[in-house]
Amino acid sequence: MNNNQSASYQAGQIKAKAEEKGSQLKDQASQAAASAQDSMQQAGQQMKASAQGAVDSAKDATGMNK
Repeated sequence: MNNNQSASYQAGQIKAKAEEKGSQLKDQASQAAASAQDSMQQAGQQMKASAQGAVDSAKDATGMNK
């Protein structure tokens, strides 16, 4: 293998490793985004439940819940 072939081979290896690392980082970012979305949905549900509880309490206090 001459120097040009060796350099070309090494460049190909480096490119393949970089592409794999990029793919791994993309997957990690996607997983982090999905996790954040789940967390936000759960927080939203908790806020909705708290707000509904406050509304029900206010209705009970004012007699509007009858």
